Amino acid sequence: MSATAQRSVTPAKALTAESQASIVTSPLARRVLAFSRIVIGFFFLWPFLDKTFGLGFATPSERAWINGGKPAQGFLGGVTGPEGTSPFKGFFTIFINPFGDVLFMLGLLGIGVAMIAGAGLRIAAVSGTLLMIFMYLAEWPFFVQGNTNPFIDSHWVEALLLIIAAVTLAGDTWGVGKWWGGLDLVKKNRWLR
Repeated sequence: MSATAQRSVTPAKALTAESQASIVTSPLARRVLAFSRIVIGFFFLWPFLDKTFGLGFATPSERAWINGGKPAQGFLGGVTGPEGTSPFKGFFTIFINPFGDVLFMLGLLGIGVAMIAGAGLRIAAVSGTLLMIFMYLAEWPFFVQGNTNPFIDSHWVEALLLIIAAVTLAGDTWGVGKWWGGLDLVKKNRWLR
C-alpha cells in the first residue's frame, strides 16, 4: 500500500501595503515626522540647486556646476589636500574627478526629491547615510581643531533623520508615500518603499 504525502498548501497571501499609521499611532507624531522628512529633503535639495546654478550662498555663480564648477572635487580637494586631517584622505582622492561630481550631485538631488515627495525613502535613507558616512570620514572631526565634539557631528544627525523617515514611513503623511506603497511593484519589492 502506498501512502501519498499530503502537503498543506496555503493560499498565496495577498500583498498588502505597509502604512505609517500601523507604525506610528499618534497623528501629531506622524505630522512631526512628515515635517522632519521635508526639512531633511530640502537640506539635501538646496545644495544641489546652489551648486548647480551658483545661487550665491555656498557657491558663487562663477563656480556653479553649469558654469564648469566642480562640486565634489572642490570639497574633496579641500579635505584631501595638505590641510586635510582625515586618515582616509588617500581613499577619497579616487572621487576627485567628473564622475565624483556627477555621483555627488545625483545623490543630493535623488535624496532631496525622494524625501520631499515621500517615496523611495528606504533607498534615499541608505544612499544618504552612505553619503554622510563618506563625508564624515573625509572630514574626520576627531582631528579638526575647534570642533565641539570630536566623535559626533552633524553628519550623524542627518543620517539618523533619513533613517527615521524611512523606518516610520514618514512619506505617508504630507507626501505620496501611501500611493507609492500601494503600487504592486512596491508591494512586491518593499525595499522600494
